[in-house]
Amino acid sequence: MTAISRWTIEDYHATIAAGMLDRRRVELVNGEIVAMAPEQPLHFNRGDRISRYLRNLLKDRASVRHGGPVTLPHDSEPEPDIAVVAPLVEEYDLRHPSPAEIFWLVEISNTSLTYDLTQKAVLYASSRIPEYWVLDLQGSILWVHRQPQTEGYQSKVARTDGAIAPIAFPEVEISVRMLLD
Repeated sequence: MTAISRWTIEDYHATIAAGMLDRRRVELVNGEIVAMAPEQPLHFNRGDRISRYLRNLLKDRASVRHGGPVTLPHDSEPEPDIAVVAPLVEEYDLRHPSPAEIFWLVEISNTSLTYDLTQKAVLYASSRIPEYWVLDLQGSILWVHRQPQTEGYQSKVARTDGAIAPIAFPEVEISVRMLLD
């Protein structure tokens, strides 16, 4: 299916400001307004718990945002489940984080795994997001994507246990089990 019209970020913001997208779970991806899967309790609670865990580990080194938009090139403003970004809290009152400020993004997948591992991965890689994690709730797997290129991430590793250190904070060890359980 071909989009009837491509949306710019400015168009999208004007539509939001006009109230036309109220109570709709959507995001802007490559100039198209895309419906997001309804958020089930497991999905939301996992994101909330992981956000608190990451805030505790990272302290003032980063801001951990749960369920907010990020502004990317190619007329995209997706809403990853978790965005770990530079701690520019006051600047984010005026705009959403941009790629230069994003340390890594996390999507929590219960029903959207294929989309998150394909289209979202290409979007984030082409935007030069250095690291992208997908938590597969059904398979109990953490997919870690690194080395972004235009067509996708060069490195994609499945983790089920142990600890992982994010690229931006190699001194921080994050329990994979804590993320998956």
